[in-house]
Amino acid sequence: MSGHQRERDPSAALFERERELAVAERAVRGLCGRQGPDGPEDGDQPGEGDLLLISGEAGLGKTALLTELRRMAAEFGGCTVLFARGSRSAEQVPFHVVRQLLQPALAPMSTAARQELLGGWYDIAGPALGIAPPVGPQADPQGVRDGLDWVVTQLAVTRKPLLVVVDDAHWADPESLSWLTSFSVRLGELPLLLVLAYRPKELPDHTPAFKDLVEGRSVRPNELRTLTPEAVAGLVRDALGPAADGPFCREVWAVTDGNPYEVVELIAKAKDRDLEPVEESAPLLRDLGAAARGKGLVSRLELLGSSVTRFAWAAAILGTEIEVHLAASLAGMGPAEAADNADQLREARILTGSSRLEFVHPLIATAVYRAIPGATRTAMHGQAAWLSADAGKGVAVSARHLLEVHPEGDTDVVNQLRAAAREHLAVGAPDAARRCLERALKEPPPEEERATLLYELGCAALLTSPQTTVNHLRAALDLPDLSEEMRVDAAYRLSQAYAHNSQLREAVAVVADQASRTPPGPGLMRLQAAHYLWKGIQVEEEDALGRSRRIADLARPLQGRNNAERALLALRAFDGMIRGENALEVNEIAERTLPNGRLAEGMGWTNTEWGFELPSIIGITLAYTDRLDQAEELFTDAVRAFEISGWSGAHLALAHDFLGLVQRRRGQLAKAEQTLRKGLELAYRLGPGLPTQWDGTCLLIDTLIARGKIDEAQAVAEQNQFYPPYSPVIVLPDAACLAGRLLLQRGRVKEAVAELEAAGKRLDERGRHNTLWAPWALDLATAVADEEPERARELAETAIAHAHRFGTETAIGEALRRSAPLYGREERLARLAKAVGQLSESPCRYEYAAALVDHGSALREAGRKAEAVERFQEGLAVAEFCGADGLTERARSGAAECAPGEDGPRD
Repeated sequence: MSGHQRERDPSAALFERERELAVAERAVRGLCGRQGPDGPEDGDQPGEGDLLLISGEAGLGKTALLTELRRMAAEFGGCTVLFARGSRSAEQVPFHVVRQLLQPALAPMSTAARQELLGGWYDIAGPALGIAPPVGPQADPQGVRDGLDWVVTQLAVTRKPLLVVVDDAHWADPESLSWLTSFSVRLGELPLLLVLAYRPKELPDHTPAFKDLVEGRSVRPNELRTLTPEAVAGLVRDALGPAADGPFCREVWAVTDGNPYEVVELIAKAKDRDLEPVEESAPLLRDLGAAARGKGLVSRLELLGSSVTRFAWAAAILGTEIEVHLAASLAGMGPAEAADNADQLREARILTGSSRLEFVHPLIATAVYRAIPGATRTAMHGQAAWLSADAGKGVAVSARHLLEVHPEGDTDVVNQLRAAAREHLAVGAPDAARRCLERALKEPPPEEERATLLYELGCAALLTSPQTTVNHLRAALDLPDLSEEMRVDAAYRLSQAYAHNSQLREAVAVVADQASRTPPGPGLMRLQAAHYLWKGIQVEEEDALGRSRRIADLARPLQGRNNAERALLALRAFDGMIRGENALEVNEIAERTLPNGRLAEGMGWTNTEWGFELPSIIGITLAYTDRLDQAEELFTDAVRAFEISGWSGAHLALAHDFLGLVQRRRGQLAKAEQTLRKGLELAYRLGPGLPTQWDGTCLLIDTLIARGKIDEAQAVAEQNQFYPPYSPVIVLPDAACLAGRLLLQRGRVKEAVAELEAAGKRLDERGRHNTLWAPWALDLATAVADEEPERARELAETAIAHAHRFGTETAIGEALRRSAPLYGREERLARLAKAVGQLSESPCRYEYAAALVDHGSALREAGRKAEAVERFQEGLAVAEFCGADGLTERARSGAAECAPGEDGPRD
């Protein structure tokens, strides 16, 4: 380090940090838009965001480097700086680091100003930030992360440039670390520099994405190294005088292994002892060095007396930002004694601060904490829990102490942990809630409360760990103490967990078993609805025909007088649609589920009693029966409801998928593609290969095929692993049918035939004859037409019969259009003319455009060019509206081919 640098910042931890300081300076200048060391040039603007990683083991100077970086930010550009430090003692407190970062910026604001800043995210992210009370029993973790994104984005835009610094990130709580990791991908969009300092050998297991971030290839961390002997010699001579000889300096380096923190401590102790910095004193350094860490530090602490030691223990139990009066109470001493002890610990360079204390270095905090005898440490954590509660610190702070207490069958501990779990759920920290409830289960609770606790534990894990939910809810159902209402709810939620994990048979079995034990009434009907739901959406369902008859018999007398009846009617309508029954009758059943055309109270999108599946199948039924206005209203409401409630995970992804379905049915193909890509983007954030991705993938492939973008459709298929085995859950459109169509579009006819034949056999066996959702017969007819024309016509006529049974203009018109190429000229013209007539009355514009263009082609081949041009022009206008690029090109080319030549008039 140069003399100028030492004069500017005398911190020993910055010795030999020229490279790291240069990197930090470039990053801060880049953020502030500064072009050089002499100030901003005219027109300088805040730069782009970036991520700076600082990696190093304890004592290597990460904190000193961050301090210098923050000083640079203030000097160069007046940055807004948000700072937080992870803490081992607060690692179990959800959003602890997030609150450290943001509360100082939000606290000075009025409530109205905070509400304006957060906008619609106030009720979603506000509880996690500790600035607003929770508004519901369970917040969606992804929604909370999105809300935090919004807050920091607003700060970055309004207070640019923004520097966000997190020290000891390896000790950040999982919720904060998860958010920081996900937010890092957005840094290029904002004038924001995110700086994370961490110990590479202590990366937490609870957030694997953070490990991937810091160990990946996209960002190279700045790794701090130990000091060289020459640097240590410079530090020794700066502190003890230029006469310090080489052997003495060399021994300081050897004792400390060049660790900057230990070097400084050893030099300070040598100075306290008035040790001569000469070779003869070198043998004394090893004992002095041992006193700076581990057992040596503990021995030095004990020399200060039992009262001081007890106060230090209390400080170590409390962790960061230690309040003197709390530490005094925990140590069992009065204010005067505590103040004196704090003074001695400050003088010994163990604690620092005044009204709020903290350890000089995490190494010291760790050594003191580990020195507390086990039984004493446990007892002090228990006492700290109650002191924190009495001081109004909240159950989250109390709970982190209770997690360290030995189980003793204490009902109060169980109640405190359950209360903390409820708070954690309400702010969007289900994993923290699960930890509290698992610990409460070990206490253990009173036997009569065990089943209820297991139920709460299962519900807490539903969003993040379906298998945990399964284990605990099954255990709860095996106990006799659940109330009837709670037993039904546990069974329903257990079936949801199975279903979301693609274990549909298990989902069916659990509700069937519990239904057999439930007396007639709403509870039984709820379980029956779940039973028919999970059976009805299975691709490989056994006894599908029998199940359809039973649900039809069960639903026939129902009028939709309550939500249990509406649920069964929704399932009956969906089943009828999939089977291709008369659409008017299907819609009449669906209407009984929607009082006044809206979802009934208690059956909304965010209602946890019934789940989002039932409103979804109502909307899907309407979408395939040409009730597109009503379906679009339902799914638009779904997107809005999930966004308002902060449900940014699978629910919002599926809402976009189903809204994209409606847009695809309308023929708004470009809009549908955009919506479906948004749905898949949301689904990707939840992890790879989840069932949520199947609907989005299938609908996007179908939409891209309609747009004529076959290569893009294939790319989406490959990206999302769209190949057998397909989803065990019914998706839109049918996955195997879609795979066959994609193969056909790519010219792989033999493979398409095999895929479509297998799909048709499966669907026929189960009575699923909807030609819009599963158009296998029409695609197979096209595939075999050249080699087996008679078979092709038989397939087409069967599809037409099914379409007439379903009865919508779209189904009939599309079947006629698709079958027309299988016949001679006159029959082809007649069928296409009928198809145009049918589809002109349909709300599905893409199919209408295709019929117009196909009719134009047939008219041109028949020599009726004037009529063909008219059809092509009509088709061109509708195809352009749809964004059907391939169809648009066909229409334009067809019209051009019909134009009169130079030598003769138009026919």
